[in-house]
Amino acid sequence: MYTPQLPLARASSETPHADPGGLEASLLQLVHDHHHTSLRLRDHTERAKKEAIRNARRVSDLLVDTVNGGVQEAFINEKRIELEIRSLAVTIARFMKQTDQWLAATHAINTAVKEIGDFENWMKTMEFDCKSINAAIHNIHQA
Repeated sequence: MYTPQLPLARASSETPHADPGGLEASLLQLVHDHHHTSLRLRDHTERAKKEAIRNARRVSDLLVDTVNGGVQEAFINEKRIELEIRSLAVTIARFMKQTDQWLAATHAINTAVKEIGDFENWMKTMEFDCKSINAAIHNIHQA
């Protein structure tokens, strides 16, 4: 905001009988006082404006810090949750692998038990057949 400086009134050299306490001197003093008052008021206004800007900046910084504090806490919590998720995913993968191994082992045992049952059944059938053949040979031999 630019305020042009007012020219100070000067005593005219044409009026040699100007009274130092006269009207012209009073007007000159009024203009001079007004000019100084305007300068002081402008300086005061400028200082108040700068202080208001500093205060507004400080309030803005405090508000940003307050909001950022919550955001930062949420960000930290998010990172912790992501680490827990990764840890749980690794644990789940390990348990899945272990479960697959257990399923394979139980399937192998089940298959082995079935094979033992089949072999036992075959052995019983062979024993029955051998006894039948032995009885037939014994009957033929006695006859």
